[in-house]
Formats: sequence, structure tokens, C-alpha cells
Amino acid sequence: MTDTVLKQLTELERMSVAKLKERWRALFGTEPPAYNRTFLVKRLSYRVQELAYGGLSRQTRGRLDRILDEEGYDELGRPPRERQTGRDQTGIVPGTTLIRFWGGQRHVVTALDEGFEYHGGRFRSLSAVARKITGTSWSGPVFFGLKGKGRKAVETREAHGSK
Repeated sequence: MTDTVLKQLTELERMSVAKLKERWRALFGTEPPAYNRTFLVKRLSYRVQELAYGGLSRQTRGRLDRILDEEGYDELGRPPRERQTGRDQTGIVPGTTLIRFWGGQRHVVTALDEGFEYHGGRFRSLSAVARKITGTSWSGPVFFGLKGKGRKAVETREAHGSK
């Protein structure tokens, strides 16, 4: 690595978020994304080296694009919503039953291959089920205790497990 590149990389580590965003505008010519400091430093570090030494070859970029297409990533590089493992984006295996007590009632939700079943209706996400139950906007994984503080209020089990 040349001294100037090494110096620039060292400076990035010491910059404030405001300075990193300024640097982003200078190196990319666009507004910086609303990501955290760590992301900005990593992406700017790559950009500094890319400008100094050149980026990926056309052949390598083409190969990466083909791999992303095969894996179902969209044109912006976002991953597919559901993976081949049979789990949805929450990591819940189809057939899993989630039980939540709310408003003095027991609410039972079953994970499907695509979405969730609650009271005979199909929902695309756990958050949609939580909204139906509470009437307000909730994170479904939090409401059902899969994340955060709600874990203690939830009983989970496989649909084929004991009742």
C-alpha cells in the first residue's frame, strides 16, 4: 500500500460521522446513506483503495452478478425474502406454533411455507398478525417474543410436538 492510501485509511478511522459523510460526498458524488459509522468507514476504505488501485475486473463483476442472480438477489443487491432452507425471514420453520397471551386471550399463530395463519386468515408477516391482535403497529418478532423483552411472555413449540 502506498503511504497516501495508508494515511487516508488511518484518517477515516479517526473521523467523526459528519466528516465521514463529507468524505463520502467527495468520493462518491452522492449523499451518504443513513448507515452507522462502521459501515461508512468500511465502504469509504474500500473506495479509497478502489480509486488508488482499480476496482474489480469486468470479468469478476460479471461473475458476482451471475451469482447474485442465481441466489435470487434483486438489482440493488438485496437478499431474497425467503431462503431455500424452508425458513422465512424471521427464521421460523413452517409448522411452528407461536402462542401469545394478550388482552386476556390466548392467540395462536402457525408459521406456513409462505406467511402465517391466525384465526383462519393468512398474513404475510408476524407484524401483520401483531397489528391485527393489538390494533397498533408492532414488530411481530418482538410481540411474539422472538426478539427483545417479550421473550418471557411467549410459549413456542413445533406443530408436531406435544400439546
